[in-house]
Amino acid sequence: MENKRTCLYDKHVALGALISPFGGFDMPIQYTNIVDEHNAVRKACGIFDVSHMGEVLVTGPQSEEFVNYIFTNDITDAPNGKIYYGMMLHPTGGVVDDLLVYKMADKRFFLVINAGNIDKDVAWIMEHAKNFDVTVEHQSDCYGEVAVQGPKSEEIIERILEIPCAELSFYTCKEIEYNGETIIISRTGYTGEDGFELYGSHAFTNEVWDKLVGSGEVLPCGLGCRDTLRFEVGLPLYGDELTDEITPLEAGLGIFVKLDKNNFIGKEAIAAQKAEGLKRKIVGIELKDKAIPRHGYNVEVNGKVIGEVTTGYNSISTGKSVCMALIDAEYGKLGTEVDIRIRKRVFPGVVTKKRFYEKNYKK
Repeated sequence: MENKRTCLYDKHVALGALISPFGGFDMPIQYTNIVDEHNAVRKACGIFDVSHMGEVLVTGPQSEEFVNYIFTNDITDAPNGKIYYGMMLHPTGGVVDDLLVYKMADKRFFLVINAGNIDKDVAWIMEHAKNFDVTVEHQSDCYGEVAVQGPKSEEIIERILEIPCAELSFYTCKEIEYNGETIIISRTGYTGEDGFELYGSHAFTNEVWDKLVGSGEVLPCGLGCRDTLRFEVGLPLYGDELTDEITPLEAGLGIFVKLDKNNFIGKEAIAAQKAEGLKRKIVGIELKDKAIPRHGYNVEVNGKVIGEVTTGYNSISTGKSVCMALIDAEYGKLGTEVDIRIRKRVFPGVVTKKRFYEKNYKK
């Protein structure tokens, strides 16, 4: 089956981007190099094509009850314009997907899901919606989306696009009219820097891309540096730190699972896991060497395998070789010495916090 392409695909090809499959789409991994693109987001402003993400609209009399039932966070009586991060869980506690829920208006919720999980998620949402008085609309093909990220993003969006965004606080959104269509702008980001997401028609998405990239002030950035940026600040990627088998507690994301709210799918499994204590957990590890730990490499203590790397890089912002790894919980204490096997050699490391670089969100 051929990969899908976003509405900006031709722009990426024209810019000479390295294109590679990701989540069922042909996506730009880098334009020039990952380091320059990473640093542009940390220090100035970059733009990402994230039109591969999926969008689902849930409306109807029981929309709040339904979203609360399939979502770990608590959206009860959420104010309009508020965004919540959380997960949809299997009854076993493993993660179907992590997602954002936008409270657009009373009884209207906009769910943003991961590209590689779109078909799975939509089927799962539709199946569970049968017992609720709700309407579920799969809108992924209607929307394009760009993420404009970096410390200069607010000023640039207001000046170049003439879209007011300064009043948005972190994890809020709004709908506005722009050239005759209703678009959504939000302030979340997946980079550890201040930034915005713009959702609209394919024509709108192309116009925004052309204006921002054409200004010479916003660097086009690929998914390569999107991964290095999110990784440095300890944000998970589905398929690495979260999977159908890894629970939010094991991933260190228990803050987004509200066990005190009414029943939601997976609640019993998570409550039991919390009561019993974790057998394994995601930790940070810093190597004492410049070797780079990659996804799937074994983590060992005295030759015994205790887990494996989920994501690893030589951190661009810190210069350190670091990784996140899922390991046996007994070895998860900060300062614990471990080894990472890279091919035939082992390299010593130490367990650290998962956040290797401090976030710079707007407070």
